[in-house]
Amino acid sequence: MAKALELPLHMRRNGLDPVEELARARDNEGVVRVKTPFGVPAYVVCRHEDVRKVLADPARFSSALTPFPGSGQLNADELATMQAGQLIGFDPPEHTRLRRMLTPEFTVRRMRRLEPRITEIVQAALDDLERVGKPADLMEHFALPVPSLVICELLGVPHADRAGFHERSVRLLDTSLPMEQRVAAQLEDRAYMADLVARAQADPGEDMLGMLVREHGHDLSTDELIGVAGLLLLAGHETTSNMLGLGTLTLLRHPDQMAMIREDPALIESAVEELLRWVSVVQSLPPRTTTTDVEIAGHAVPAGSLVICSFPAANRDPAFVGDPETLDITRGASGHVAFGHGVHHCLGAPLARMEMRIAFPALLRRFPGLALADPEEQVDFRVFSLVYGVHTLRVTW
Repeated sequence: MAKALELPLHMRRNGLDPVEELARARDNEGVVRVKTPFGVPAYVVCRHEDVRKVLADPARFSSALTPFPGSGQLNADELATMQAGQLIGFDPPEHTRLRRMLTPEFTVRRMRRLEPRITEIVQAALDDLERVGKPADLMEHFALPVPSLVICELLGVPHADRAGFHERSVRLLDTSLPMEQRVAAQLEDRAYMADLVARAQADPGEDMLGMLVREHGHDLSTDELIGVAGLLLLAGHETTSNMLGLGTLTLLRHPDQMAMIREDPALIESAVEELLRWVSVVQSLPPRTTTTDVEIAGHAVPAGSLVICSFPAANRDPAFVGDPETLDITRGASGHVAFGHGVHHCLGAPLARMEMRIAFPALLRRFPGLALADPEEQVDFRVFSLVYGVHTLRVTW
């Protein structure tokens, strides 16, 4: 009989909440030593202040020194190819070089230009949801298509390919799958992106991929272009789609908060920040490796150790916000780490925020009677996914 997989501590949830064990670790030790699924020891950092300190210090907590997932199955050349362009796997100055080329495309001002088109995409998805009829899967007809179409148009990816890259993304992020299958998904995804990059190099369009080819084609290698585009595509639809799904589930569990958003659209900005804090779909950024002996929350952590930051625990830290287990859409929760922190703070945060600020009010206005179609205990969470979410979310109205 195959051995049952054990979920790492920092990924354990009780529905939408971090498990009690994680909360106790935060409130007592602050740092807990665990063994990763690969048998390697690691230190899970649970407190908000300590998580921010780790993420703000790439000199002592390195991304580049952390082994690439599945790296043991690749030779040196294959590994270098797979890592090229992956911003989350580099430290400054290499990370700075790559990020500097992308930052102008994700400014708040640039994102505001997309607002009319995002509004059209949201309305079209709501039309589709209504056309399908109740009950309907909110993930399939709303939460997934909205951000995937936005990022497809932004990057210049044919929207007809959405089902394929979503299926590969789910496999890549599913830690319950054998590493061979996850590496295979990476290779398939890379082959797909290589074809897109080749087409952009032959005929650069007005999309972001075309811009990168025109303006930075001499600074970025083809492998880096492939890596950057693949990372943006993955992050651009997986994180926001699951925030739309789990954010809606959260509001359905808090009808008073949902009514406030519906009745006062001005609350949406603070509501989005509170939902980001409370839900924390990204469990953690990839582990850091200590470059020297360090101390975290009074615990000695030797050089060469893996350090994992728990975002759900940090965002529910009572030292960060008062009454952290209560959802309060009026507080805003500025300073949460749902988008990370420091040099690896999510590049696409302005885009994700805009999509949510448009999507949530539009959904609640269109369907004032929105409700779960199934008992809450039947919601099928993506327990083993690095980006937390639900497989389906059937709703009625």
